Amino acid sequence: MDVELRQLRCLVAIVDEGTFTDAAIVLGVSQAAVSRTLASLERALGVRLLRRTSREVTPTATGLRVVAHARRVLGEVDDLVQEARSGHAALRMGYAWSALGRHTLLFQRRWADAHPDTDLRLVRVNSPTAGLAEGACDLTVVRRTLDDRRFDSAIVGLERRLCAMASDDPLAVRRAVGLADIAGRTLLVDRRTGTTTTDLWPADSRPETKETHDVDDWLTAISTGRCVGMTAESTANQYPRPGIVYRPVRDAEPIAVRLAWWRDDAHPAAPAAIELLTELYREG
Repeated sequence: MDVELRQLRCLVAIVDEGTFTDAAIVLGVSQAAVSRTLASLERALGVRLLRRTSREVTPTATGLRVVAHARRVLGEVDDLVQEARSGHAALRMGYAWSALGRHTLLFQRRWADAHPDTDLRLVRVNSPTAGLAEGACDLTVVRRTLDDRRFDSAIVGLERRLCAMASDDPLAVRRAVGLADIAGRTLLVDRRTGTTTTDLWPADSRPETKETHDVDDWLTAISTGRCVGMTAESTANQYPRPGIVYRPVRDAEPIAVRLAWWRDDAHPAAPAAIELLTELYREG
């Protein structure tokens, strides 16, 4: 027999109120219904949960453990119902590498001021949709087009492309570099979430590539001097690191920063997030 939520609520009400009569009042049912529901729960579990005397009702040792689990289950169910009904108790925003760069902190603070009833949570997921397809977030920051008809997106700003290199790299003395300067180097890329592909170079002068899947591994490898990387400027703001310098790539097109969401299930707060981020990038 399956355990039902009404049985768990009945058990918790009896323990909290101390009597079957008071539990019945709280639950809005008859005392007989409370007795039947508890009995059905004990049969389903195959254990005795309560000791009953003429003066009091107390949990057994097993009953204490079951009540503790029941409280957690009922709390999670209440949270689930609240989240599904309200749709705006929290806004989970996913990102793969660098969130919103130098706009991240200001976005969080302005959001908290303007939308105190909607808790903003940043979630890092290194996947092509930064957690959107996996259900880890409601809205996601991506820096390349999502070729998936399940999702919609809006551009909120542009970011420069930067070359990341070891601080003692010969190119580090320059204020900016060109694509041709990188063509002869080994380029470290993340094919799943990154914004850099060899299509940025002419077919006859493309750099060799090696692959990585994590920003920390990317930075560690670059710091050795054996390879370089190219990324959005938000990475430089989010991940300054000793031994690494970032230089603008003067002849590379900027990167569009997009917010993406499920086409058929947009979070109610998505338009406000788009508006605020567009404003921040415009100010920047």
